[in-house]
Amino acid sequence: MARSAQLLDQRMVWLSGLAMGLGVLAAFVAYVLTHLIGFVTNIAFYGRLSTEFTSPAHNQLGAWVIVVPAIGGLIVGFMAKWGSKAIRGHGIPEAMEQILRNESRIPARITWLKPVSSAVVIGTGGPFGAEGPIIATGGALGSLLGQLIHVTADERKILLAAGAAAGMAAIFSAPVSAVLLAVELLLFERRARSLIPVALAAAAATAIRYRLEGTEAVFAMAAVATPGTAALVLYTLLGALLGAIGVGITKLTYGIEDAFEKLPVHWVYWPALGGLVVGAIGYIDPQTLGVGYDNIAAILNGRLAVGALAILAVLKFVSWSIALGSGTSGGTLAPLFTVGGALGGILGALLATWLPALGMDPRIAALVGMAAIFAGASRAFLASVVFAFETTQQPHGLLPLLSGCAAAYLVSGLLMRHTIMTEKITRRGVRVPSDYSADYLDQVTVGDICSRDVAWLESTQRIGEVRKWIDEGHTRAQHQGFPVFKSGTLIGVVTRKDLLKPSIPGDACVEQLVHRPALVVQESHSAREAADHMVEAHVGRLVVLADGSRTDMVGIVTRGDLLAAHSQRIKEARQTHRHLTTPFHPKN
Repeated sequence: MARSAQLLDQRMVWLSGLAMGLGVLAAFVAYVLTHLIGFVTNIAFYGRLSTEFTSPAHNQLGAWVIVVPAIGGLIVGFMAKWGSKAIRGHGIPEAMEQILRNESRIPARITWLKPVSSAVVIGTGGPFGAEGPIIATGGALGSLLGQLIHVTADERKILLAAGAAAGMAAIFSAPVSAVLLAVELLLFERRARSLIPVALAAAAATAIRYRLEGTEAVFAMAAVATPGTAALVLYTLLGALLGAIGVGITKLTYGIEDAFEKLPVHWVYWPALGGLVVGAIGYIDPQTLGVGYDNIAAILNGRLAVGALAILAVLKFVSWSIALGSGTSGGTLAPLFTVGGALGGILGALLATWLPALGMDPRIAALVGMAAIFAGASRAFLASVVFAFETTQQPHGLLPLLSGCAAAYLVSGLLMRHTIMTEKITRRGVRVPSDYSADYLDQVTVGDICSRDVAWLESTQRIGEVRKWIDEGHTRAQHQGFPVFKSGTLIGVVTRKDLLKPSIPGDACVEQLVHRPALVVQESHSAREAADHMVEAHVGRLVVLADGSRTDMVGIVTRGDLLAAHSQRIKEARQTHRHLTTPFHPKN
């Protein structure tokens, strides 16, 4: 077996180049999508031909506004029926499912069906953000590229995540949080091999966004002051509360989806029914229509009174949750940010009025609420913290964000097993990793776990002589495999089973049982590398050689040695977590 592979290789340069090109493409797709949403919005609400990204809140349609989202939902329902059902939902769970079940293969038609369907829904007033569809579209582009060229399933996953991260970075000008979101929700790992291409794709996409739309913060805020200790405690408690609300929102949203499943109406028409609710709520409060990025900016800058925040939070949630539950196409980030920011702003304003001495800033409270509710619902903890910072460029908000989102994550983990991103695919039988930890076998060297007191055989020994030695019951004769040497050189391994075959004459030489060269590993290799070598070669043992030597045998490592290493890990875990000592009894 060769020495341990380098951390990175030249293929990574090629893969990183592909990811950067993908990032550039995703940035232009994001630019086109936002203008396509603007185009549909202007036609649907203002009867004019324009691609300007505008809010439908200022329309003059009166009660006719109720019908517009229903028409959009009907169009998307038929697109899902005749195009692909995969366009339904907010995109990230569907991408996760393809990664975990289908080697990151997303059908090519999703690359245009998802953005077009989302533009129709959002442009006709759907209460969604553009980020979910562009994340899904960027991921589909990466998957398509990985299917068109010769790459492994692992590399295709990296390209999918790179495209998704690039899409988010291009929409929000938030490359670091886009990379973190890819790590926490799509890659299911943190390796240099995957991080570098994803980071370069996000950086390339953000550079294109800077060129097309400028470098200003997406949700620009006036400067905030460093919070005091008492305020920081309140922001942490606020995060915990918003984490619990995120759990409730997740459960209620999927409850609404389950209710749609029970309707005596074909699913094609569900988005239209959801659209009627969106339209009715939009008639009551036009600010709930569309992406609502302007609402988020207003919330973070304290431009809305407590009453207006309460109305927006409730009506936006009802509109969004029913629309999403109906199976239409749209995102989750912007609606959650709106609801969380409004709730945080309400609590911050009330506490600032009632307890002014604590120094709580309603704007920071809104910022923490925005990030914490997403951290609680999705458990994308690091992405939530950094996203709020990148989109506002407020460094003094980082500490409240860190403590608030950590508290939200803690509460969410205690109250909810699955998240808003994983509940749907978990119901389909997909097992989604929730924690990523270092491979224990990768931390242990072969030299640490191998059997060193190993008997070996000379090639010229007679098999009858070896059988007699085995029958005598020597301790070293209990092994299942024996290295064979010829003139001091390792030539192979014979098994106990072969030595005891009745069909082999006793006067035959041991060398006659050697059918292939010995499979070896060096003592500094990791146990993971040894395990992989065993699986690839379909063997249960490897000869362990001293580093840099081809003849100096150290011992033998077997599958049993690998299991023994795992047992040590389990023993250590049980000492830390006593509840793991409960025996596992499979259900009958």
